[in-house]
Amino acid sequence: MNYKELTTDQLLSIQTLGALKGIGYQSKSVKDELRDNLIDKLQKKEPTFEGIWGYEDTVIPDIERAILSKHNMNLLGLRGQAKTKIARQMVELLDEYIPIIKGSELNDDPLNPISRFGADLIDKHRDSTQIDWLHRSKRYAEKLATPDVSIADLIGDVDPIKAATLKLPYSDERVIHYGLVPRSHRSIFVINELPDLQARIQVALFNILQEGDIQIRGFKLRLPLDIQFVFTANPEDYTNRGSIVTPLKDRIDSQIITHYPKTREISKQITTQEADIKEDQKKVVVVNEIAQNLIEQVAIEARQSEYVDEKSGVSARLTISAYENLISSAERRALINGENQTYIRVSDFVGVIPAITGKVELVYEGEQEGPGIVAHSLVGKAVRSMFTDFFPKPDDKQKEKEVSPYKGIIEWFGEGYTLDLINDLSNKDYEAGLKAVPGLEILVTSKHGKANKHEQLFLMEFVLHGLAEYSKLSKTALDTGTRFKDLLSSMFSMPDLDDLTEDDL
Repeated sequence: MNYKELTTDQLLSIQTLGALKGIGYQSKSVKDELRDNLIDKLQKKEPTFEGIWGYEDTVIPDIERAILSKHNMNLLGLRGQAKTKIARQMVELLDEYIPIIKGSELNDDPLNPISRFGADLIDKHRDSTQIDWLHRSKRYAEKLATPDVSIADLIGDVDPIKAATLKLPYSDERVIHYGLVPRSHRSIFVINELPDLQARIQVALFNILQEGDIQIRGFKLRLPLDIQFVFTANPEDYTNRGSIVTPLKDRIDSQIITHYPKTREISKQITTQEADIKEDQKKVVVVNEIAQNLIEQVAIEARQSEYVDEKSGVSARLTISAYENLISSAERRALINGENQTYIRVSDFVGVIPAITGKVELVYEGEQEGPGIVAHSLVGKAVRSMFTDFFPKPDDKQKEKEVSPYKGIIEWFGEGYTLDLINDLSNKDYEAGLKAVPGLEILVTSKHGKANKHEQLFLMEFVLHGLAEYSKLSKTALDTGTRFKDLLSSMFSMPDLDDLTEDDL
């Protein structure tokens, strides 16, 4: 009987070493498993890493080459570039089940045990030795490298309690409590942020990668560990917090460089996939594509901003958190107004500010400005960048006899009128406020007549924010919303005494 032809239930019914031998089972290294299953997927034209967008022609081919070469690998890239997500998905390339000696803490292969426990059990019971089947989901271990990680955590240490319980001397290797690495035998082991691991701990990985030797409290053990190592690192760490020691780097076969999404569309796919939006939120809040693109543009502006530390990077988690907050901002407004359904507004972007301030590392100039001001600035720059995708650029130098499409809007504010868009306005009051601005609705319908009513309202507010970014209107942040008024009058008018603080006086 060929074990490859057995169903999963038939395979799991095999419970002894003798029965395992009877079906002709052949052991395979973890790297051979990954390689063989990858070959099978590639030949069948099946996706290898699902839900990893933007890496189809860059990172994923490099990973596939490393797996085919049976390499340990280091994924090098800034935060939020799906390094850990990729590593976790590698588990899907393992065989669904593998046999282990029952009770073994090192996942001993019944045909090739490496531990004293496994060898002794087989010597005693021979073909009657009991086996278990280990699912691939349990063949993954992950450790975040921090300065307090010890040799005992990774490799192991002498366990005095075990020695006392078993009445064994400390010279007996059975008193060893194995660490994460030996317990990951026949598995995938991931160390995140490798440069943060102390140099002396990195040294302990040398022989494991090369020879399979480990040393614990004077025990010289020859454990031919079968492990697929995956490391992740941030290039900033090489200079700011630590480094990968050269001999260890030399033993990592493939270093694969990750990157941020190269287009707004790819970034939007990632955000939509990863954002945790509840079904009841989807029923209440209707999101338009412009708002989704605006979220992604905020991240693009952050990565290009002089206030944001480019070495630290801007994680994809910024857009995910910002999108979740944007939905919640509109949901909260609907709850306050007792509305069963509402639509995303530009003013809802006030909700994304906390997601931005917590996700960017500011350089010195940005720290002086303050994270809140920088976050508001990034949203404003995103509006400015996208404005000309929908409307003509507001330009002082109009062609001869050409009338600016914004003339009526700007003149209305110039006559002393103001518009306060409060964040929690009901749908009805929001619409009434925007339609009170002469020429605003006509401008939007002339350019985007096919858009539905709610998209047109979004674009009407978008026009006001865009004109403010192009210095055609004044935009002032209120505690409860945003005030639009004439630019010149805001420059020359005296502030209201009620708005002044003691420091101003």
